[in-house]
Amino acid sequence: MHILIWLIGGIIAGWLAGLIVRGKGFGLIGDLIIGLLGGLIGGYLGSILGIVPTRFLSNVIVAALGGVILVVAVRVIRRI
Repeated sequence: MHILIWLIGGIIAGWLAGLIVRGKGFGLIGDLIIGLLGGLIGGYLGSILGIVPTRFLSNVIVAALGGVILVVAVRVIRRI
């Protein structure tokens, strides 16, 4: 059951990251991957800053912020 919640949260986070950064999305699978990797990035950075999300919505927000960081990094690397 937790994996399903992670997948749903990852899709939402990837979609939010795409909206925040703007531009064309990466598709459903790409958004899922961006959201899941963004969750890892956001969780890591949050733990460094002492921020530990405890609810679903706060997890999605942290994952979306990590996704934004990831999308910006991918776009910068693609331009090089």
